[in-house]
Amino acid sequence: MLKVGITGGMGSGKSTVCNILKNLGVPVFSSDDVGKMLLNNDDYLKSQIKKKFDSDMYTSSGTIDRERMARLVFNNPDELKKLNELVHPRVKAEFDSWCKKNEKKPYVVKEAAILFETDQHKELDKMVTVFCPKEERIRRIIKRDEVTKESVEKRMLHQYSDAERNALADFIIMNDGNEELLPQVKELHELLLNEYTRDKALF
Repeated sequence: MLKVGITGGMGSGKSTVCNILKNLGVPVFSSDDVGKMLLNNDDYLKSQIKKKFDSDMYTSSGTIDRERMARLVFNNPDELKKLNELVHPRVKAEFDSWCKKNEKKPYVVKEAAILFETDQHKELDKMVTVFCPKEERIRRIIKRDEVTKESVEKRMLHQYSDAERNALADFIIMNDGNEELLPQVKELHELLLNEYTRDKALF
């Protein structure tokens, strides 16, 4: 089984690419969704968040105060690093367990916004970047989240540039509106299936 990472800048269309792959029968692990779930349900992680940050990071119902946490970490790289160091090992454990359940599949996908930034790509076999020009991504996020351009640009500071991601990727999916997305994803799917078959034949 190949472990494939899919990443890209905010608003690049990672989830759209992953939804196409899901429809092709590929298991997709959403690191962001799992991370959010763990923040609300993992007792050990919740205790560490309260210890390292503040017990007020959780509401009276026991769920993470996302707005408060976002204000804290997006304006402070050290605080963001501290949060990632708590969350990512728990997400990795979930991913490893999930992979075992899908070990008979030719390949699985790990979707995350910051795979390169956190060195998670070193634990994966192939890396895919979904590319969309920065200005178009900003436009999409403003429309989707109803936020200001300034707030989007601040959040983008914590991610690699397009050039950095593209240089490290094994495959690049263009989602700039000039090329059709579906044929690219299908081609990627076939390439990965062929690579799995080739690797399997060698052992």
